[in-house]
Amino acid sequence: MIKVGIVGGAGYTAGELLRILLNHPHAEITCVQSTSNAGNPITAVHTDLLGDTELSFAPKLDTAKVDVIFLCMGHGKSKEFLTENRIPESIKIIDLSHDYRIETPGNDFVYGLPELNMEAIKTANKIANPGCFATAIQLALLPLAAAKQLNEVHVNAVTGSTGAGQKPTSTSHFSWRNNNLSVYKVFSHQHLGEIRQSLKQLQQDFNKPVNFVPVRGNFTRGIMATAYTDSDLSQEEAIQLYKRYYQDHPFVTVTDTNPNLKQVVNTNKAIVFIEKHEGKIFIVSMIDNLVKGASGQAVHNMNLMFGVDEKAGLRLKSVAF
Repeated sequence: MIKVGIVGGAGYTAGELLRILLNHPHAEITCVQSTSNAGNPITAVHTDLLGDTELSFAPKLDTAKVDVIFLCMGHGKSKEFLTENRIPESIKIIDLSHDYRIETPGNDFVYGLPELNMEAIKTANKIANPGCFATAIQLALLPLAAAKQLNEVHVNAVTGSTGAGQKPTSTSHFSWRNNNLSVYKVFSHQHLGEIRQSLKQLQQDFNKPVNFVPVRGNFTRGIMATAYTDSDLSQEEAIQLYKRYYQDHPFVTVTDTNPNLKQVVNTNKAIVFIEKHEGKIFIVSMIDNLVKGASGQAVHNMNLMFGVDEKAGLRLKSVAF
């Protein structure tokens, strides 16, 4: 069994990790750390797990009990934690923050998008889990970049309120978010850096703009990203290009039917839809921001790192209504 520790166990991504790992055939949760909830039952925070676990939050991570650590803290906190705590090299690390996603000198984390870096993930000791917007948008664009067919891109993506984290803010509480929509961080969202990095990994001379307009949605979870770019490909050529790229990636489905968000919510699925409109390829990419965009992808990375079935623990079902 893979012994799992979670640091920062009270947030949304940690709650999703717990839900997945409690039903994982090859994993055992041995330590869930939370400074703010130390000593409290996990179910006092993650109430959906009532009846599923008797674990309590620990004040500190016990490294003697774990094979892998998931870091589920705010951006900047993971780097701080790893600076202040000596983690044995035998323990694998999967970081869900933004701290190690961008390649810099001395950064030995592998960018953990399986549909891009599967072979590198299998031999990695440290993984930087991608951002949720970044995951949805990259899955919409990677096949074109791999075929050196990517031009200037225009992206609009809508995310649920859980993407902002558990701590209430002026733009995440119910009375503001409900029956409301708003645009934010236009052309400047923090996930653009990792998106550009991945696109250039596949299409080295790519230097065109990625024009990204993020939108706060009035729903809890899920991301719908729509993108378009100039292309000489026919619709059938584009669809076949996407199907070939994702043929060995079990969590991405290329469909010829315009999808809806409920098809992916509560699952580790990504659904990608392609249409040709005059001289442009139009792509829809849908994921659950907390699962495929965060915790489910992190477990997928763990499965690859430990050599178990990559789908283990991730056969999650969507809810139609």
